[in-house]
Amino acid sequence: MGERLSFKILGPLSMTVRGRSTTVGGARQRTILSLLILNPGRIVPMDTLVEVVWNGRPPTTARTQVAICIAALRKKFKAEGVDDDIVITAHPGYLLNTEGHDVDSVEFTRLVAAAEQAVKSQRLDEAAQSYKAALDLWRGPALDGVTGQLVEEEARRLEELRLNAFDDCTAVQLELGNHQAAIPELAAVVREHPLRERTRYHLMLAEYRSGRRAEAMATFRDARRQLVEELGLEPGPDLQELHDAILRDDPALAPATHNSFATATKQQTLMPTVHSSLPPDIPGFVGRVKELAALDSLVANDDTRRGVGVSLITGAAGAGKTGLALHWAHRVREHFPDGRLFADLQGYESDDTLPVSDVLNRFLRSLGVPSQQIPPDLEERCSLYRGILADRRVLLVLDNARTYAQIQPLLPSSGQSCVLVNSREQLEGLVAWPPEARVHLGPLPDPDATELLGKIVGTARIAAAPAESARLVELCDRLPLALRIAAARLASKPHWTVRHLADRLGDERRRLDELSQGETQVRVSFGLSYRHLPADAARLYRLLGLLDVPDFTAWTGAALLDTDLLDAERLIEHLVDAQLLEALGIDTTGHLRYRFQNLLRLYARERAHDETPSGERREAVDRVFRTFLTIAEEAHRRDYGGDFTVIHSDVPRREIDPAFLDDLLTVPLDWFEAERLGLVAVIEQAARMGMDEVAWDLTASMVTLFETRNYVENWRVCCEHALAAARKAGNVRGQAAMLHDLGAVELRLRRIERAAASFHEALRLYEASEDVHGQALTLRNIAITDRIRGDLESAMQRLEDARATFRTVGDRSSEAHALNNMAQIALDRGRLDSAVQLAQESVRLSQSIGAGGERGLAQGSHRLARAYLAQGQLELAEATFLEVVRIVKEKSDLVGLAYALLGLGETKLAADACPEQADAVLNEALEISRRIDSPLVEGQINLALGESCRRQDRYAAARTHLLTAQQIFTSVGSPPWQERALLRLDALDSGPFTGSGFEPCISVPEQRAPAGVHEG
Repeated sequence: MGERLSFKILGPLSMTVRGRSTTVGGARQRTILSLLILNPGRIVPMDTLVEVVWNGRPPTTARTQVAICIAALRKKFKAEGVDDDIVITAHPGYLLNTEGHDVDSVEFTRLVAAAEQAVKSQRLDEAAQSYKAALDLWRGPALDGVTGQLVEEEARRLEELRLNAFDDCTAVQLELGNHQAAIPELAAVVREHPLRERTRYHLMLAEYRSGRRAEAMATFRDARRQLVEELGLEPGPDLQELHDAILRDDPALAPATHNSFATATKQQTLMPTVHSSLPPDIPGFVGRVKELAALDSLVANDDTRRGVGVSLITGAAGAGKTGLALHWAHRVREHFPDGRLFADLQGYESDDTLPVSDVLNRFLRSLGVPSQQIPPDLEERCSLYRGILADRRVLLVLDNARTYAQIQPLLPSSGQSCVLVNSREQLEGLVAWPPEARVHLGPLPDPDATELLGKIVGTARIAAAPAESARLVELCDRLPLALRIAAARLASKPHWTVRHLADRLGDERRRLDELSQGETQVRVSFGLSYRHLPADAARLYRLLGLLDVPDFTAWTGAALLDTDLLDAERLIEHLVDAQLLEALGIDTTGHLRYRFQNLLRLYARERAHDETPSGERREAVDRVFRTFLTIAEEAHRRDYGGDFTVIHSDVPRREIDPAFLDDLLTVPLDWFEAERLGLVAVIEQAARMGMDEVAWDLTASMVTLFETRNYVENWRVCCEHALAAARKAGNVRGQAAMLHDLGAVELRLRRIERAAASFHEALRLYEASEDVHGQALTLRNIAITDRIRGDLESAMQRLEDARATFRTVGDRSSEAHALNNMAQIALDRGRLDSAVQLAQESVRLSQSIGAGGERGLAQGSHRLARAYLAQGQLELAEATFLEVVRIVKEKSDLVGLAYALLGLGETKLAADACPEQADAVLNEALEISRRIDSPLVEGQINLALGESCRRQDRYAAARTHLLTAQQIFTSVGSPPWQERALLRLDALDSGPFTGSGFEPCISVPEQRAPAGVHEG
């Protein structure tokens, strides 16, 4: 092994060999070595080293220069006589092997932990020695002289740990009675860190106990002045209470003797004692009005209440459970004249929770029982405890409970006491208890979260940046813990703007780092919940964090773990009980949905990258993506009655239990709707990960949802991401499919030239890949653009060519759609009999498809109804439009319903019967069109309503509808429809209605997108 190295970072960076200190030359070497020492035994990625050394602006040779620095460090270690490898290459970077060597920061952590354990066991002399040894390791500011943002942030973290250890050490020294000796160093630290209230508290107490009462008061006044001037805050409750106690010379401030723990209770007799061990109230508490009202029910009827009141407060880490409990406990303290007792049961801080016997011992002494009278047997101790509480009214706050077994012995059996339990778990024993108040804490509402920021940072500073403050609130998930940490950072850095901190938190890779600085850390809080998960639940939690989906159902977990659905659901519910996931309720398919809070997702992703091999991570995500593809393809197939109108990739589908698939896809569009945002997120993530085949195939399979529900923006985004991935991969067929779909998006948006350009490029790529089905689908859509441009001959020829291919490949749905468009061209040419014949053939073909042919049936029937209307066969037109209404209502196709109701209303107008009936149908259509944001149909409906109002001599209403129609047609760039609106306005101005028949629109120079019943 050779020589033993001692790495020192608690001061200037140095190494010690054989008692001789040696320095590391070169700023970059010092930065790299510092990062390795800060992560002993853990891999530091090359990307991190590069970013820190060059502050985010690395040269092209950065990786080579890092490797050179690593080689120089290895050479340095060899020169010092170290035989084994200190710096080890480990993908994706390097790690420092400290086995057999010393690191002062690691030793500091060990000594502080030993001191804390000694304090818990009341071995104060031993604790003082350990704290002193830990603090003596410091030789100055940590990593003094080493640059790099991450190194500097870690140095600030270490400094915060040093100050915490100093405060804890001082508390022990004061308990030992060493108040006079502590004053000089306390005063020096206060001068260096004037805003640390705990250090001020210790200085005031030491001064008072040393007989320097005036100096103690001066220390308080100085603290108040600086807090008000720099932060706009009054001193916290601890300093305020100490100030008040000093003013009244409270005997409780008298110094304790070293043996006070053993002797104090010997002087007591067993008699009622009013004792309060509640920690101070939470400063700046806001909101939680409903929750406080629920807790108030515990004391609402003090005089008549019989029996013990029990409340359970649950919530995720950082939700503010302890803060709510303490705030309420202080608010109702007068209701509990016999004492207020508090115990942190440490349910998540270690594998061994705080023993119940220790809590009972402490509570009994607080209730006035001398130590020598406390039974050693747990059962006898419980009996004595419950007997005392039977005649008293005491509030018990049991914080941080993990199991019902922890609290069961602490629950009074009778009397008028109340128990407030805080837990991250549901604690089934308490749920079954039926408490008077049960509270679950979620994130704070936006106004309360913003108010909390203002109370800590200053209302003026927050009010001056409302948008940035709202963004900061969301980045903190509206969790009180995260909000307090963010606010404290802003308060301590008056030169930072709210936007600056929000921008720092906006980087997901750094968000938990930004919220894990100082005494309170979000990452540590989450880790306390994570560490107690069973191995299989922890694995699922990690893998779920890899997905970008906003929410999910149990099958997602089953795919991640490659297990069955019931096992996955069991583990997911375990995560819900542990407050690491949130249950959203039942979706439209009848399945439970779950989601992460964003910060918990980021923590899960961190754990996945640290604990799960990269190959396993990619395989898990791939299973989920392929499961999405399997379900989406089947949903499309069931909705269309076959694998029609879409081109698929060669990605292997993941097998799914047929019975589960049937249950999931009872109504295929319901599944698409429930998973819409998740599908969009999966497509974007798959494209980003280079899974181009998954991305474009999923996008193509979602066409039924995009068109039916008019999710044009979602459609466009998915197409663009998938197209970019296909181009990057050189995937010609995938590019063709996405260009085809982008053309359909442009057609839906009435951008005809851009649509035509996309279709022609898609056709070229389909020809290059020899995909005849894709060519036919694209030809069909080019025909639509030809028709809109007025080239009816070319449009008809392309449709006939496409129809022939559809027959060859067996795509009956697309063949029916081609016939439908051919019928429209016949209408455009005024060949009404031919239009009826072609539309009837389209209807028959759709009917032959069976259960999934309703989409094509609605399209063909709609065109047939239009042809009947043009022929004047109004009864047939009305009956056919009613059939279309029935179909689209069953499919929840709101766009199709708006067009079908428009046709029905126009038919009633053409019948020249009761205009009020036409009004009712058209107004229903208008309301639907406004909900789906489809301006063209909204304009057409207004046009028809204008005519209906004119017939009823309601000229003002008619003018309003016609002007609205004209404005809409102008905004969407449709000159033919603008001309129709102007003609109707001219007719309105020409005089009263003379009874001339209504001429419905049968030929329009625009056409709908390739699916749905939508007119263009």
